[in-house]
Amino acid sequence: MLSILAFGMVATFMTLIMTKRMSAMIALIIVPTAFALIAGFSAGLGEMMLAGIRDIAPTGVMLLFAILYFGIMIDAGLFDPLTRKVVELAHGDPLRITMGSAILGLVVALDGDGTTTYMITLSALLPLYKHMKMDVRVLTCILIMAVAAMNLVPWGGPTSRAAIALGVDPRALFLSLIPPVLTTVCWVLFTAWMLGRAERKRLGVTERVAMPAPGQLDLSTPDSDGTPSTRRPRLYWFNAALTAALMGVLLFGDVPLQVLFMVAFAIAAMVNYPQVEMQRERVAAHASNALATAGLVFAAGIFTGVLSGTKMVDAMANTVTGFIPDALGPYMAPITALVSIPFTVLISNDAFYFGMLPVLAQSAGHYGITAMEVARASLVGQQIHLLSPLVASTYLLVATAGVELGDHQRFTMKWALGACAVFMVTCLLLGLFPWYA
Repeated sequence: MLSILAFGMVATFMTLIMTKRMSAMIALIIVPTAFALIAGFSAGLGEMMLAGIRDIAPTGVMLLFAILYFGIMIDAGLFDPLTRKVVELAHGDPLRITMGSAILGLVVALDGDGTTTYMITLSALLPLYKHMKMDVRVLTCILIMAVAAMNLVPWGGPTSRAAIALGVDPRALFLSLIPPVLTTVCWVLFTAWMLGRAERKRLGVTERVAMPAPGQLDLSTPDSDGTPSTRRPRLYWFNAALTAALMGVLLFGDVPLQVLFMVAFAIAAMVNYPQVEMQRERVAAHASNALATAGLVFAAGIFTGVLSGTKMVDAMANTVTGFIPDALGPYMAPITALVSIPFTVLISNDAFYFGMLPVLAQSAGHYGITAMEVARASLVGQQIHLLSPLVASTYLLVATAGVELGDHQRFTMKWALGACAVFMVTCLLLGLFPWYA
């Protein structure tokens, strides 16, 4: 019964947001609350929710100040030269823009952190997409697929989780997955090409795309709404150095991300807008985006708190493994791969890799399938994992781009499923895990 309620809760949530009957934030709060009460967990419901919020609070704080920081950088014009260069190279061709978006996303995503990738690439590319009147869903689709493909680096998270859960060497696991990762990267580029072709057909090619140079914007020049310009061309190199230092400490330092972005935001606001009134205006300008994203993250904490606190996650895992008959035992490797596709969307990575995967691996071991092979198979679902409503960085992506989560999921789903198929077929063809043991 608990398993039925768990699947019903997830299905209800996905249906409500994809049909736009309820916003993601409201659904993340109302749906788990209702199902927890139906399941009879009213006594400990509050503590479960608080536990989920506590677990995700550091991420929410980091996203809040990261949005404010990069909002300040966009206002000051830090990314204007990059945007102008991309426009210049694209020659007004949407196809070149989408291909450039994919390449930039894949390169930046090498750090294994989706949040950082979205902040950097959206800051550079979103103004271009809006200027060209391109569908912003194309950009969010390309970026999330680029991050998913590169997220299998050992420092990205899923690979290390699978390795730890099954006791295999994470470095050896990653090295064996390089071929399927490369074919998936090719799929991401193919997706960008297909979407770019469609946008070129819809919009055509603009031979000359005029965008103002940052140097042409002076502090006294009013913006389009008549207010003083927020651009700070004279502080360009300071902002670039500050951002480079931020990225360097983020990648190679040991300072907590929350503190890092809070301090960086304070410095950026103080130097670029020394007047208190202008600081208030800049914070207010980005408050709706920052608070909406942080609110979604904390609401997701309630959802995960209820899933874990009620043991619904365990019930779902036991149900799935219990439904696999003995006759299908020799197919446990591809079964693990196929199970990973929906379950890395429905539940968190921790719940899947530390809850379900050991059970699947134990069953597979009876048929001679090694832990390394099961670990490889379990990573197939990562190509669609980032579409999960439980991934905090996805809310940053859609909120910053101004796209509804349900719209983003519907638009990207078929391309992400294609990436899963490419990854899995490559693994099977290369014998990284067996179809039949």
